[in-house]
Amino acid sequence: MTPVKKGILERLNTGEVVIGDGGFVFALEKRGYVKAGPWTPEASVTHPEAVRQLHREFLRAGSNVMQTFTFYASDDKLENRGNDLRLTGQQINEAACDLAREVASEGDALVAGGVSQTPSYLSCKSEDEVKAVFKKQMDVFVKKNVDFLIAEYFEHVEEAEWAVHVLKMSGKPVATSLCIGPDGDLNGVSPGDCAVRLVKAGARIVGVNCHFDPMTCVKTVKLMKEGVERAGLKAHYMVQPLAYHTPDCNRQGFIDLPEFPFALEPRVVTRWDVHKYAREAYDAGIRYIGGCCGFEPYHIRAVAEELAPERGFLPAASEKHGMWGSGLDMHTKPWVRARSRREYWEQLQPASGRPTCPSMSKPEGWGVTKGHADLIQHKEATSKQEMQHLLEMQKKAKANA
Repeated sequence: MTPVKKGILERLNTGEVVIGDGGFVFALEKRGYVKAGPWTPEASVTHPEAVRQLHREFLRAGSNVMQTFTFYASDDKLENRGNDLRLTGQQINEAACDLAREVASEGDALVAGGVSQTPSYLSCKSEDEVKAVFKKQMDVFVKKNVDFLIAEYFEHVEEAEWAVHVLKMSGKPVATSLCIGPDGDLNGVSPGDCAVRLVKAGARIVGVNCHFDPMTCVKTVKLMKEGVERAGLKAHYMVQPLAYHTPDCNRQGFIDLPEFPFALEPRVVTRWDVHKYAREAYDAGIRYIGGCCGFEPYHIRAVAEELAPERGFLPAASEKHGMWGSGLDMHTKPWVRARSRREYWEQLQPASGRPTCPSMSKPEGWGVTKGHADLIQHKEATSKQEMQHLLEMQKKAKANA
């Protein structure tokens, strides 16, 4: 008989490290299976082999959670701004669950069904209308019997609370992850207060994902943890950051950077940066540690390798990776063999190879959020008149930057 796997709370309650996966949306966009702009996950239906392979690479790298590729898989997002996929959210969510379960069964991994922020909320739809969007996805996850649920990538804690209210009706553990930094959500609610509200709503695991670099995200989760403890509450903590350095970001995060989304490569963190991140997160008391946009399997392997002493084993992918570059002692060139040691890589200050480029950018900082006319969503494609207005807004924002 197949042994029964420990659940997410059973693992976290014993202090076990749970390693998440990486950034499916960005990884599959680079591979040609996701369209930048809508960022919708129809590849789960149209190209299941691509999604399956990426799941397998993260599993081999050390991931304990196969998160369903259901980011932006709500019907209101699938139909937004001219995005005519001729696929329903139910079709995509069901296919994503099947792929995640198939790969999870190949190792000691759990399946997490995920929902994310909605165009309905940004367009000021009612609480009932927004909750109905989450329920449609949740119903699929319950039908497919995922192991737990994640509400992730929320800029406003209010919408995340609504998601938790719905997801906890499933009876499954709920994790909630905001895409905020130390300044809090887009309405100015502090990380500590955000976390308290989410725990009171019913989330058992709270934290952040996306929008900011690893160390900024760890700092934010520390603030959340302090808030929860100050309120006399208990929770587990998760962090799944960007794989990009973002020291120049404002409250909105990397979306405000002029390089988003097609010129972020010079900011990519190294595997050695990820070692530091994993240790910092662990030392902060965070036990669910993964990645979001930009995180590739080799980044997740770095998390697993850094925390191998605590976990008691290395991931399968380490068969092809010498710890701290030790495999370089087999290189033909002597100066490369000399780099096969931890001290070399820990002390290296990588160059960008771009002598005329600045080290940091100026975020555009439009400052619009829920309730602003420019964030009202619709099914029709963006019109020429709308685009002209946006160009004028962009010009104004750059002048004020």
